[in-house]
Amino acid sequence: MFATHILPLRAGGAETPTGLIADGRASALFAVLAGVGVAFSSGGTRRPARGRAHLAAAAALLTRGALVGLLGLWLAGLDPPAAVILAYYGLLFVVATPLLRLPASALAVGAVLACVVTPMASLLLRSGLPTGPGEQPGLAALADPGALLRTLALTGYYPVLPWTTYLLVGMAVGRLDLRRRRVAVGLLSGGVALAGLSVATSLLLLGPGGGAATIGRVALQRRRYGTTPTDSWWWLAVDTPHSGMPLDLAHTTGTALAVLGAMLLLARWARPVALVPAALGAAPLTLYTLHVIALTAYPGSGPDDAALWLGHVLAATAVGVTLWLAGRRGPLESVVSGAARGVRRLLDPSTPAPASTRYP
Repeated sequence: MFATHILPLRAGGAETPTGLIADGRASALFAVLAGVGVAFSSGGTRRPARGRAHLAAAAALLTRGALVGLLGLWLAGLDPPAAVILAYYGLLFVVATPLLRLPASALAVGAVLACVVTPMASLLLRSGLPTGPGEQPGLAALADPGALLRTLALTGYYPVLPWTTYLLVGMAVGRLDLRRRRVAVGLLSGGVALAGLSVATSLLLLGPGGGAATIGRVALQRRRYGTTPTDSWWWLAVDTPHSGMPLDLAHTTGTALAVLGAMLLLARWARPVALVPAALGAAPLTLYTLHVIALTAYPGSGPDDAALWLGHVLAATAVGVTLWLAGRRGPLESVVSGAARGVRRLLDPSTPAPASTRYP
């Protein structure tokens, strides 16, 4: 994510190593992890029971979504050089509230359906609307909630309608027993297969299938920021990063699953090596916020600012490891989780006390 925000994605008409490796995949992994987090916060492998327990879990998630969404709108109001994802996260959490009791199998089926259907719905619903994501919505956008909802759900950088695919995939993963080796192996192998199959299918449809000739080579090479044009159904065949089309969603879902599986195996076979990324992963909201603020204050001095990227990585590592050594969560994580937990306990006093926040 740091690399895609700081380093160039294309140079001389071709993708850079950053573009080839991370463009579209980093944000998809971020979104899948959001779904995993939703599952974890609502019981993990043990789904909330009916009635009061479900209501309390849903209210807690709504609280989390509201706070994260407001933070995202505030950050976007700073006019950073990177697209802020947090407001879209907030709406994703709202979408997740009625899904908290679904088992992993139902969530997985829902993810497949969302991957296929939501891009088609997006093409239909966006017909006649202005192209491109436009300006990032800030807190002032709350004055027009209808326009804000349209941006977050349909036309923004990370449109929630197709991105519900990532949410459902992450929730399904979070309902699995991730301590089992075969689960990790399945995520890694299945993710690699899905990612490869998606690319091959897109190449087949756009090449021999004739999609590229219909759309136009120039249009295909143009970077998409969240959405594609609505002038042809052939756009459903592209796997361009951030296009939000079925094969893009499937490919980036596959890469996200593969990364999750690989990290789970790394944690089993080389646990000390996994401690540093785990420490960073325990404070994602705090580190993301600091990253966006730092980019706003100093966006860089050139198109290939490797030193700035390295500085963000080292600073994030220092903060994450320091918090882990102190046995504490990130400050923003503590605020958001504390508020959500307070709402949940208010509605369901039987909610268990939080476990230790220190990564073992």
